[in-house]
Amino acid sequence: MDEIFLNMNDRKNLTLLLLLTLILPTILVAQKKQRPNIVYIMSDDHAYQAVSAYGHGLNHTPNIDRLAKEGIMFTRATVTNSLCAPSRAVLLTGKHSFINGKIDNEASFDWSQDNFAKILQRNGYQTALIGKIHMDGIPAGFDHSAVLIDQGEYYNPNFIVNGKKRQMTGYVSDLTTDMVLDWIDNRDPEKPFCVLYHQKAPHREWLPALRHIKQYTAMRFPEPATLFDDFQNRGTAAKTAEMNILKHMNWAGDSKIPPSLMDELGLKEYMSWDKAAFDNNLGRMSEKERATWDSVYMPIMADFRMHYPKMSQDELLRWRYQRYMQDYLGTVAAVDEGVGKLLDYLAENDLDENTIVVYTSDQGFYLGEHGWFDKRFMYEESLRTPLLVRYPQEIAPGRKSDALVQNLDFAPTLLDFAGVKPPKDMQGESFRPLATGDTQKWRDVVYYTYYEYPSIHMVKRHYGIRTDRYKLIHFYYDVDEWELYDLEKDPAELNNIFDDPSYSDVRKMMIDKLKTVRERYHDSPENDQRFLQKKG
Repeated sequence: MDEIFLNMNDRKNLTLLLLLTLILPTILVAQKKQRPNIVYIMSDDHAYQAVSAYGHGLNHTPNIDRLAKEGIMFTRATVTNSLCAPSRAVLLTGKHSFINGKIDNEASFDWSQDNFAKILQRNGYQTALIGKIHMDGIPAGFDHSAVLIDQGEYYNPNFIVNGKKRQMTGYVSDLTTDMVLDWIDNRDPEKPFCVLYHQKAPHREWLPALRHIKQYTAMRFPEPATLFDDFQNRGTAAKTAEMNILKHMNWAGDSKIPPSLMDELGLKEYMSWDKAAFDNNLGRMSEKERATWDSVYMPIMADFRMHYPKMSQDELLRWRYQRYMQDYLGTVAAVDEGVGKLLDYLAENDLDENTIVVYTSDQGFYLGEHGWFDKRFMYEESLRTPLLVRYPQEIAPGRKSDALVQNLDFAPTLLDFAGVKPPKDMQGESFRPLATGDTQKWRDVVYYTYYEYPSIHMVKRHYGIRTDRYKLIHFYYDVDEWELYDLEKDPAELNNIFDDPSYSDVRKMMIDKLKTVRERYHDSPENDQRFLQKKG
């Protein structure tokens, strides 16, 4: 039998081959488990009805829809407090408003408290906040910040860049997108990153990019079934809120009727800042930009001037609804384009596979439902918010979930994806297992609070819970009224069944559940009184 002898080089090659066989899988696993980058996109007041993936047929958002096709779409995501600044505070802290202290737009926010961006920083992430935050002070937890002042401006806006004010030339949605991409492009490539990409749009007063105004002002949109809601079978809060498109929307700032035409037609300001908003917003334009604006909007106003004297109240509401939708959905168009630009950038730079992309809004919004604009209420249109998440390494494409996730869950979820254990005092839960399909188990109830009353829009203070089928709301302060809705039979929430004898068992079950939930989150009637006294 012949003997086989290996020379020294053969032995070395065999040893190297064996080592590679052992080591290479470990290297590949390590690469696969590389900590993900995070791009958290949050627009302002972007109703889920205005994301075409949700199927309401109002507009087309092809780039945001890509996230639904390539990731997961949550169909019943909700907020804990449907108001701009409180929603952002909940995002950062993972705690309810009555815990983090930012109960309304007027209360101060304590940046010294911990937030998930600070935690990511401590764990090796580089972080940035670009766009709207709507809270005073220099944002803490971010290596770089470029934030709008208060609500910000649409045209040629001012930003506070790392503490220094700068006016920029361009449209706010485009500028925000470009600054996000520039920051990612110039980051440290050796570290994972997290950027909060916060668009101002489509916040009031709904000023579209000039490239979109001709297209959208020519469009007509279907009216919601409840546009002429008379609020029968509802309580005092819905009947006294000041959110009606005809009665409470500004003529100049919102509907874009020039102050001079308002005076000519005898139209009165509802809010004292109505005419000033029109002048300030358009006054930021260059001469060329204003000429483009005038070429589209002035013929619309000339037509309104001619027809207004003979318009009925119903006709006027319908006209104002169309004006509202044209401008609101026009501003959404640039937001959607920005999402597309971001997704293309990630793909072109080999960042798409290991980057979590979240798209959401700070809350929902009324697009004519119940005749309303704005948000604040616990009713579905303002309670719910769009939520889409793409992460190819863990989330299969085309998934949907009807789980009751909340903005309370964003901080713990993003920390979980980053491999960081959320602090015990965060009140939210990580929905990573839901997104990845590892579990279907989830909470069966969400909790909501609203405090900004008396104030703009006059939506009364309230708190409540929503389950899979039912919703219980308690309005308090200057009223003591309860509302209960069967969302399966009454999805538009037109019939308050709190005093309906046939729902007595449901009422008891929901009241008991509300008490349990308030205790779980450390809320109480004493808390309600504490914030009332603080406001006083």
